Amino acid sequence: MVKAEQLRRSLSGNEAVAIAMMQINPDVVAAFPITPSTEVPQYFSSFVANGKCTTKFVPVESEHSAMSACIGASAAGGRVMTATSANGLALMWEMLHIAAGDRCPIVVALVNRSMSPPLNIHNDHSDSMGARDTGWIQLYSENVQEAYDNFIQGVKIAENEEVMIPTMVCYDGFITSHSVENVFLMENEVVRDFVGPNKRANSGLLGDKNIAMGPMVLTNFSIEMKRQQLQGVLNAKEVTLKVAKEYEELTGRKYGLFEEYRLDDADIAMIIIGSSAGTAKKAADDLREKGIKAGVLKIRLFRPFPGEEIAEVLKNVKAIAVMDKAEGMSGNGGPLFTDTCASLYGKLNDKILISYIYGLGGRDVRVEDLEEVYDVLQNALDTGNYKKYNYLSVRE
Repeated sequence: MVKAEQLRRSLSGNEAVAIAMMQINPDVVAAFPITPSTEVPQYFSSFVANGKCTTKFVPVESEHSAMSACIGASAAGGRVMTATSANGLALMWEMLHIAAGDRCPIVVALVNRSMSPPLNIHNDHSDSMGARDTGWIQLYSENVQEAYDNFIQGVKIAENEEVMIPTMVCYDGFITSHSVENVFLMENEVVRDFVGPNKRANSGLLGDKNIAMGPMVLTNFSIEMKRQQLQGVLNAKEVTLKVAKEYEELTGRKYGLFEEYRLDDADIAMIIIGSSAGTAKKAADDLREKGIKAGVLKIRLFRPFPGEEIAEVLKNVKAIAVMDKAEGMSGNGGPLFTDTCASLYGKLNDKILISYIYGLGGRDVRVEDLEEVYDVLQNALDTGNYKKYNYLSVRE
């Protein structure tokens, strides 16, 4: 594959994702506005109005209606997308399960925002983490470039015949969605060639064969259908890596299930998701200059969770802090922590594993805050003393 020419632009995350959506030129986009994702359909609808793509844009009266329209269009055989945040995703709740169960490969730009109450329009991961068990693939982005790249790759992952699972491309509200960064864009034709034509156009409800979507299934086959659905989710790991390799050949940008940062010889490490990964890398760099062997594991693919791969890459790390920007309300740490514990169980039982809840409702996450976490890890190594479950930067 010949590496594509790319244009450097300064864009916000929302505009970059809307441009990716326009370049892909889906059949249908149905959307309802909610902060901080509103700009995605706003930008996109202007592209449709100005003739830059041929998509049918469907303004609806709620997020439940948006996902319902997406499911109908996808079931008919269309390539379909939308965008939402927080309580908007919650209003889609019923339809998220239906989209996944009906194997509709819809792609959603999920601009992460805190769930209410209390009412808060700023960033954490309580919305997407709340939807982690609905059967959707989840890709997380650290910055604007990754949001653009993940959205394009997400289409190809979701529509793979071995997957056929809807996909959320997540990026942090305001921090990534509204911040303007330099980003490299491909030409429209290159993006459309990469994702390829919609192979489902003749295989949906409007195709040549008579099919049923979403039939009633009781005790006779329900568990088998769920097992098949799970297999599609599991297949997404291998497909994600395959698509990432093709994307690297096209753009020069490398992606995987996660990113390893200074982990080769790390004694202490932090597992983290989203924009805070950049802050964690800076903290690790600063500590390295002091002779402390700190590293970062940034999760890109959260569903399906790459547990075996994470266990392998952390096998030589002695103490690990798992950073959750969502409260699991279980008393046993956040969602990332519990999945990490399950992945390491029986494999790396000698590790010090510490849970941190941080950044809820948009609370600032500074380099010095994460350096404190690394200090706790180092002290745990030196003394064996540590608290397993923690809140970071909270007034108790």
